[in-house]
Amino acid sequence: MTINKFTGKTKEEAIECAKQAFGPNAVIMNIKEIKPKGLFGIFKSSTYEVTAAMDEKKQTQTITTSQLARTTLPGKIDYKADEEIKMPSFATKSASETLKPTPAPAPAAPKAAEQTSDIEQEIKELDSIAKMMESTFDKPQKNEPSKPQSAQELKFVRILYKTLLDNEVDEKYINQILDEIEKFLRPGNSLDVILSNVYQKLILRFGQPETIKVNGKKPIVVFFVGPTGVGKTTTIAKIASKFKVNYNKNIAFITADTYRIAATDQLRTFANILDTPMSVIYTATELNSAVAEYEQADVIFVDTAGFSHKNETQRNDMRALLAGLSPEYEKSVYLVLSATTKYRDLISIIDSYKDIDDYKLIFTKLDETSSYGNLLNIKLYSDAGISYVTNGQNVPDDIEVFDTQKIVKQLLGGRQ
Repeated sequence: MTINKFTGKTKEEAIECAKQAFGPNAVIMNIKEIKPKGLFGIFKSSTYEVTAAMDEKKQTQTITTSQLARTTLPGKIDYKADEEIKMPSFATKSASETLKPTPAPAPAAPKAAEQTSDIEQEIKELDSIAKMMESTFDKPQKNEPSKPQSAQELKFVRILYKTLLDNEVDEKYINQILDEIEKFLRPGNSLDVILSNVYQKLILRFGQPETIKVNGKKPIVVFFVGPTGVGKTTTIAKIASKFKVNYNKNIAFITADTYRIAATDQLRTFANILDTPMSVIYTATELNSAVAEYEQADVIFVDTAGFSHKNETQRNDMRALLAGLSPEYEKSVYLVLSATTKYRDLISIIDSYKDIDDYKLIFTKLDETSSYGNLLNIKLYSDAGISYVTNGQNVPDDIEVFDTQKIVKQLLGGRQ
């Protein structure tokens, strides 16, 4: 008899691996849940280990429904002739193995006593092996990781985990962070040490904001891209107002957003208020001519058409616009996202912009959500830095450079 172990993310996956290796006559001996090791293993998903057996001598034998008709197996079984048979595992009622009868010439019917005796003997044999395998594979493993120093520490880690999860931080990122701080759980280290290290890990993951820099040589051309309805045009007006009023810089506007009704009028209104020139372009080929008109400007803000990440035509137009800028000009690209957008949709949006090199992120509408986990999720998923955030409609007040420390404190349960 050959005995082996198979693993999978689910019981069904592990059983299927056993079937593929041993064939349909594989006998499932035991199913064992394997929990991740380490202090923070309680927050991770378990895997499953199946112990299966195959008897080479009996590999060609088949078990028919008539042979099992009078056999008492774990649980109540009541089969009809020639129906599919599901044999419960001897280790747990939740495990089952399906044995289908193989057509064969009908042998002479054995006597009922002999029939029962043969099957009972086989069941005893399998039951004995199952118990042996349980005692072998369920023994405590050596070199187990150390347990937390106190129940207080474990309780604190649970609270920390739940706080990040409630803030909609992706579970895989939470586990990464907690795995890294496990080494700080030492005798004498206070809970403040643990919290301080989580705080530092989050700060490092966010990084420092990359804002618009004016070098004075040529105008820097700043593109604002993103889906519809996230507030690109209003965000441009807020940032442009800062450069015009607070920093006393020469600015200009170019809009390529000719899809949305009144989009041009909205930006023109802001341009008039700021006493700033503005141009409208309809194709990517017009971009360099428009930029050349404003070579004396310090910053040229380019508003692009918002589009669904599923719209391939508009996405190609945006790519052509970004690629069409002459290399003699410095280019900067900001992807504008709403903090209220669902995580799954944000992932799809990021994927649609993956061929754009070195863009930065701006999150809008922070005032419309109480969970900031997606800021961290998208920062880590895209590996793009967060530069600005907006928290209202007022121009130019409701925008600020991304404050890493403030957001991290809020993720850890601090008040806004």
